[in-house]
Parts: sequence; C-alpha cells; structure tokens
Amino acid sequence: MPRITAATVVKLVVASILVGAAMAFLDVQPLEVWRWLAERVGDVLADIRSYATRALTYLLLGAVVVVPVWLVFYLWRALRGKS
Repeated sequence: MPRITAATVVKLVVASILVGAAMAFLDVQPLEVWRWLAERVGDVLADIRSYATRALTYLLLGAVVVVPVWLVFYLWRALRGKS
C-alpha cells in the first residue's frame, strides 16, 4: 500500500482549495453535485434495466420459434441415426 507523504497532503490541500474556489465562483453547492451524480447513476441503471428487459423479450420471442425447430431437427437426426 502506498504511503501518504507530506507532499501528498499538500497536493490534496491545494486541489481542495482550487476546486472549492471554482465551485464558489460557479455558485455550485456540494449537495447539488451529489444529487446530480445520484440522478445520473439512477438514469444509467434505469437504461440498463430497460435494455435488459428488451433483450429478454427478444430472447423469449426467438426461443418460441428456434427451440421447437431445433427439437424437431434433433429428434429427426436421432431417429435417422438409430434406423
């Protein structure tokens, strides 16, 4: 595990001051950032759920046709092979 040095602490302090100043200049509150981030994550998860639902629907629709056709061919080959 990397060690936390004084240089790292100084860099974190400087970065925090710069980001804080930029947020104050843009009149952005930290809670607004967290809410925005939570909304985006929620949107992404909703999109993933929608795509997964659509993919499952397509899978089931295709299986209604593909599986019986495969089963007929499979049984046909099995019966032909035994005779």
